[in-house]
Amino acid sequence: MNRKLKNTLGLVGLLLLILVAGIVYIFVVQKSSITERTSKVAELNSHSLEKSKLLEELVQMQLRAAVLDSILAARKFNIPQDISSIKFFTFVNGLSPVLSPDMRINIEYAGRKPERDFEFYEYNLSGGGAYNDLYKFIYSIEQSKELKKIKNLSLSNLVIENDEGIPQFYVGYSMTVNVYFSRDDRFATSEFVENNLSTGLYHDVFYPIIRNEIPPNVDNLLDVQGAKLLALIPEGAFLSDVKGNTYLLWEGEQIYLGYLTKIDYDHNTVSFILNKGGIIEKVDLYLQPEIKKKK
Repeated sequence: MNRKLKNTLGLVGLLLLILVAGIVYIFVVQKSSITERTSKVAELNSHSLEKSKLLEELVQMQLRAAVLDSILAARKFNIPQDISSIKFFTFVNGLSPVLSPDMRINIEYAGRKPERDFEFYEYNLSGGGAYNDLYKFIYSIEQSKELKKIKNLSLSNLVIENDEGIPQFYVGYSMTVNVYFSRDDRFATSEFVENNLSTGLYHDVFYPIIRNEIPPNVDNLLDVQGAKLLALIPEGAFLSDVKGNTYLLWEGEQIYLGYLTKIDYDHNTVSFILNKGGIIEKVDLYLQPEIKKKK
């Protein structure tokens, strides 16, 4: 066998060896990869739709999204997605128009914590104010659309004198508030609409029934202690106080610590109702008969 034939046979053998190695690699080594890619191509081909069909599917998905959004909007509370810790400060500042200027609110950010499938920001609040202001503040936190919860609350009596020396009976408070949020948007609507946070006026359960503090007579109203009924006229009653000041009053008019409740022309009397620090007192003044001087 000559050398040329040997080289030819060697090249043929090498070619067969490469061919066999390629077949083994493709159908043995890459078989799983080929199967996976073939399945992926088949899946993509199954979802390959025309433009009109894709637009129709988009409209259906938008309608379904609108239905789900309306369901979330109908819920009393939503849990927003990844809100900033600053948002609660903005929420509290937004309550200022419905609270009196005397309401005091101090906020301290306490950190970010997990709770089951959600997370929350924790805030410590303290201050004081009128009972109805505090009621509105607590109601707004608990009833706001984005979920907030007061975890603990302590209340105390707080008495402060104003610039005129009149005592103001306030309520001091300290509370911990958790503001919840989620890692996704499954619990929030696309457009935020706040709940109705308006409240009525309620009886101040912290206001003392009997008080030691009596407000001063800053408006110079009639003080019936030591007052005299001078005359009854069609326009009302003519009275004087211990200092000699005279007043013309009619039924329902305010006096110091109370009101003139009745003018009795038949019996020549006037009646008053006084509130002396929670103690209700009725006072009647009589028209003294004129004493004729002896000649």
